[in-house]
Amino acid sequence: MLHPLAAFAEKTSAFKLKGNINHSVCRWCFDGLSVEELCAAAKDMGIKGIDLVGPKDWPILQKHGLESTMCNGAEISLTEGWNDPKHHATLIKNYSDMIPRVAKAGYKNLICFSGNRKGMDDATGLKNCAEGLKKVLPLAEKHKVVLVMELLNSKINHKDYMCDHTAWGVELAKATGSENFKLLYDIYHMQIDEGDVIRTIKDSHPYIAHYHTAGVPGRNEIDESQELNYPAIMRAIKDTGFKGFVAQEFIPAKPDKLASLRHAIQICDV
Repeated sequence: MLHPLAAFAEKTSAFKLKGNINHSVCRWCFDGLSVEELCAAAKDMGIKGIDLVGPKDWPILQKHGLESTMCNGAEISLTEGWNDPKHHATLIKNYSDMIPRVAKAGYKNLICFSGNRKGMDDATGLKNCAEGLKKVLPLAEKHKVVLVMELLNSKINHKDYMCDHTAWGVELAKATGSENFKLLYDIYHMQIDEGDVIRTIKDSHPYIAHYHTAGVPGRNEIDESQELNYPAIMRAIKDTGFKGFVAQEFIPAKPDKLASLRHAIQICDV
């Protein structure tokens, strides 16, 4: 009997990617596999990188010829971020340490988060974020690293998170005055909090460095069981001239998780 990964590689070898979308996958969604196993499967699918891994796993990705497409490890947490000045000293130290490491490894994107509101108004949070980020963006510019703030929904998954609408994130990007601060537009999260996905992508794409996927509702497979039209969304992304990465961030509900990932890549390969 074939090993499951060998059987999987045999099934996927006939599918040829078009090359218009740079595909990635989020590590945490496939935590039932080792990093080594996920890398082997991803490589066989034509996926170019793995999202949300830190320095300890970079050698495994490099062994498989994969990129760390969204690095992590400098953030405090999703709830404690740049909007609260009491976290700035820690964040400035963390990002000042991590930015050169990301650059030395040959990577580009490093994730960051706004943090929760905790009673703070959006204008104050935006001002605080901009002031803190401006302390590390010159270093990011020097090393050609982009700090990427993720848009998350505050309705279902991340109650009270501040960077929960694209317009707020775009205003923050403008306030930083740096091309080395961009947004991670999570399609799942933004469908929940604001909808109008394709128009938003077309209008805001200069400020977007990266995309995440998942099915709505439920955050599971992106197939016909959910409401988003992913091929149309991917065509809209392609039409903006986007050259970054689209990372699958759904939680597989079906037993064959790698088959679900393969199907997602095919759906998004426009």
